[in-house]
Formats: sequence, C-alpha cells, structure tokens
Amino acid sequence: MDKFVINGGKALSGTVHISGAKNAAVAILPAVLLANEPCTIENLPEISDVATLLRAIKQLGAEVRSINKSTVEIDPTPINSFVIDKKMAEGMRASSYFLGALLGRCNRARVAPPGGCDFGVRPIDQHIKGFEALGAKVIIENGMVDARAAALRGCSVYLDVVSVGATINIMLAAVKARGLTVIENAAREPHIVDLANFLNSMGANIMGAGTNVIKIRGVECLHGTTYSIIPDQIEAGTYMVAAAATGGDVLIENVIPKHLESIIAKLVEAGAEITEYDEAVRVKMTGRPKKCNVKTMPHPGFPTDMQPQIATLLAIADGTSIVTEGVWDNRFRYVEQLIGMGAKIQVDGKMAVITGVEKLTPAPVKAVDLRAGAAMIIAGLMAEGITEVENTIYIDRGYENVAEKFQKLGAEIKRVPVLSKEANLKNA
Repeated sequence: MDKFVINGGKALSGTVHISGAKNAAVAILPAVLLANEPCTIENLPEISDVATLLRAIKQLGAEVRSINKSTVEIDPTPINSFVIDKKMAEGMRASSYFLGALLGRCNRARVAPPGGCDFGVRPIDQHIKGFEALGAKVIIENGMVDARAAALRGCSVYLDVVSVGATINIMLAAVKARGLTVIENAAREPHIVDLANFLNSMGANIMGAGTNVIKIRGVECLHGTTYSIIPDQIEAGTYMVAAAATGGDVLIENVIPKHLESIIAKLVEAGAEITEYDEAVRVKMTGRPKKCNVKTMPHPGFPTDMQPQIATLLAIADGTSIVTEGVWDNRFRYVEQLIGMGAKIQVDGKMAVITGVEKLTPAPVKAVDLRAGAAMIIAGLMAEGITEVENTIYIDRGYENVAEKFQKLGAEIKRVPVLSKEANLKNA
C-alpha cells in the first residue's frame, strides 16, 4: 500500500497531457469479445482498472499482446469460457459489462456482481430488464449473475432511470441479436458514443448514440478493427479544478472541449478564466474562487464524477455554495476528510452546504473512493504544508501517473510506501 505525500500551497503552472478515457476503455475492452478477429485498441490509460480487465479477458481464453504502454492487441477467437469469477469482478463496476458482451458472443454469461467504489448501491435491475427483453433468462444464485438465451432477438426497452451501465450492457448484448433493438431513455455520456463508434468500426449498425434513443440493428458477425479511445473527460476536469483551486495557470491538452462544457461553465462561474482551443483548454485563476451552486446530473449535466473535486474548490470560495448530488446516494463520504482540513461543510442527505474558508490546513487524509481520492490530492495541493493521502489504490483505478503529471505542473507530490504495523514495530 502506498500514500501520496504533498507539500502544498503552490500554484500549478505548465501543461498536462490527458490520457485515454477510463469510462470508455472499460466498456470497449469487453466489447472486443464480440469480434471474430483480433482488435487493436489505442490510447488506453495505464490504470489498474484496465489491467484488471485485461487479466479477466486473458482468463476467458483470449490472447492479449501489449504493443506499447497505451496499445494492446486482443484476439478473442480462442475464448473458451463465459464465466467471470468473484475475484475478478469485486474490484470494479465495469465487470458487469462482461454480462452483455458474453451474452452477445455466447448466448451465455455468468458474472459475479460488480464491485468498485462504495458510494451507493449498484442495482442491475435495468440491465436485467434489457437482457430479458432480448430473450435471455437471468437468475442470481450463489453470488453470481447467470444469463442465458437460446437466441437473442431485437426488442424495445425503456429504461426506468437513465443508466450508463444498463445502456452499455444492452448495446453489447443487442449488436448481434436478430432484428432491431431500440433503447429509450438511454444515457448520453461521451463514452456511450465512443463505444458505439467502436462497435460500428467492427461492422455493427448503431444509430442515435449521444441521444436518448439508440437504435441497434443486429448483424451476424463483427470483424476486427483498430480503434483509438477518446480523451478522459473526468481526468481533464480534475486537472482543471486543481489549476483553479491552487490559483494556477495550466494548459490541459489532448481534450475534446465539447465534453467539458458543464465543467467549464461552473469554473467560469467560480471566477476562473478559461480559454478553449481545438484540442486543449487553459485554466487560469486569480484571487479567491467565487461561490456557486452545483447539481450533478446525467450528461450533458455536471458529471457526478466531478462532484468531490468541485466541492473541494468551493471549500475556499467566497461565500456559501450548495452542492446537490443527483445521481448517487452516498457520495459525500469524503466530506469528513475535508472537515479535518478546516472546511466548513454540512451534509443533509444528497445536499452539501459549503461555507467557504480562506484556506485549508494540511492533515492526514484518505481516499474513500476514486474521485474522492482525486479531491484529496487537490485539497493537499491547496493546503500550505504537508498532507498525506492514503488509500492510493482507489486513485490508481482511474488516474494514470497522477503524481508525475502533477510534478510536471510544479507540485511537490511523491508516492511513498506505507509500512505495515509489523514493519513499524521492527524498525522502532
């Protein structure tokens, strides 16, 4: 286990390059299983979630060859299993995407329920609703979700709630189903569009991705392809907020500015100066941030994955801000850590009232989930003095070389091992 040690209080400056999108990668990698030829995936982020998925794909029997640190070639033709066990699934939410991919490939899937960060229940009822509409029978027994079908047929599915996971899983299961599938009230996130573009590059027939109605006309087979994953919207947003929170001036390159519109809007409202380029944005903050209210919503609203980061910025804003969580039930668990650094935050259910203080003070903190971990790094960069951030395992799930990237922006941050109690006693 490692921790980050941060000597904060310095404005960030310079240029940071954004990696491939985690949320797109964890959908596209299972989608490779649907092909009958090898696929090459480029711009993969070097994060633990991707490494876990690749191990699971190998476990199924596929051949995985690393070309370089951000490119892999996957040959799914030798796959001889439809089972993802609990050990593989428990560490990440995206393991559920193997249900749709294996069901689409084999008409059978047996996958342990998804794990990942603990900020609310992860119901898969909408996933199951879609699978059953396609003709599958789904049962949950012995801690496994078992889906099977004699054949999958196109259908119409109306999602009761906007669900990114259900939208992705139904897309994966439907691309080779006979006939037309229509998903209504579909999620519209950029990684939904990226997945559709990837599947179409293999020969799928998907229309409407990025809108709330997606139409999928099934095809008999999918061929191999070479595909580059989009830049990570949330990683970009994290560095944008870090620049603003430290009073910095940072150019964030390799981004799609349109994907960042809701984040840009709130940073501008908070007093940041934002300059947009074709594939980059520059964030500059002078003076103390201004108060603003934020409500997370499905895309194109403000992303729930940016909620802890923006709340950390607002902890030093001039005035009182209200942050409302519109997606998850339990995403304010990190607030206790910020309070320990001097923040004034009161949480009532899915709403946090943040009374800005002039500055945060350094303290030992821990990451309670992936995005909260990013927020703790930002808080450490804001506070003048030494802050230690433990539970880096969460942060490594979604951020590539995070310490190195912040170092290039002038931050004093390093990763150090956390000694066990036994090691500490031995060294005493």
